[in-house]
Amino acid sequence: MTDLPEPVAERRGVRLRVLRDDLHHPELPGNKWRKLKYNLLAAREQGHAALLTFGGAYSNHLAAVATAGRLYGFRTIGIVRGDELEPHNPTLTACAAQGMQLHFVSREDYRRRHDAAWLADVLQRLGPAYVLPEGGTNALAVRGCAEIVSELEAAHEPFDALTVACGTGGTLAGLVLGSQGHQQVVGVSALKGSGGSLRAEVERWVQQTAGRTFGNWELRTEFHFGGYARYSVPLLAFIEQFYQRHGVLLDPVYTGKLLYGTLALVEAGHFPRGSTVVAVHTGGLQGWAGFAARFGVRPPAAV
Repeated sequence: MTDLPEPVAERRGVRLRVLRDDLHHPELPGNKWRKLKYNLLAAREQGHAALLTFGGAYSNHLAAVATAGRLYGFRTIGIVRGDELEPHNPTLTACAAQGMQLHFVSREDYRRRHDAAWLADVLQRLGPAYVLPEGGTNALAVRGCAEIVSELEAAHEPFDALTVACGTGGTLAGLVLGSQGHQQVVGVSALKGSGGSLRAEVERWVQQTAGRTFGNWELRTEFHFGGYARYSVPLLAFIEQFYQRHGVLLDPVYTGKLLYGTLALVEAGHFPRGSTVVAVHTGGLQGWAGFAARFGVRPPAAV
């Protein structure tokens, strides 16, 4: 845990901290390890030798599954959205180097990934495998992310609110599950225009895992900076300034938006004076390689 002595927090009487969950596992940082933990156990218990999953060409999730396969002895298969382009980008190059078999499908076919018949055909062609959803979110992933709260409590790290970046909503659902309605939980969406569907997904996962819903959480949708993985000069400037102030590297897809949004909410008086707010750093730093390849933009630590 790292304190963030930000002037805006001091003015508002808020103790602002960041949970360095990106340092939790040496090769599977942040929420990716937490989402995979119980899924890997389930795959082993069910006798699977392979993991199959889905993602875009720059997916943190694909990279994490490829790494998990190498570390824990699973063959890995990645179904990648879109046409194959040579040479592969840094993310897919790293996936292949760790043994992941990459299969590229059209965007139309990719939209069928939830279709049982289509998936059965894929498994028949590629072999039996434990199937992980895009982004890694399922009930077991939510259970793993809920352990963030229990670990904080076990370490006697009191807090009044947690903030976290959201893509599929699995980590947010896990924090809601772990908090059991006791602390405030705020999700900062990295996607544009997904508020309604993302809220519904979080509610569904919480209901499925807890058997009930809770009213202690909210989703903020105003800090997306143009949409998922969009290039944004103001966001990159914020990430560089944050690194200079604290020595903590953020990424432009998730955690940069998270800390920008968290500070904006502190400034707006969203958190009561005297409260401790913990922003959860969920990793995603491998995404910088994609930004460097596409836009020539490199992280502050590399400047």
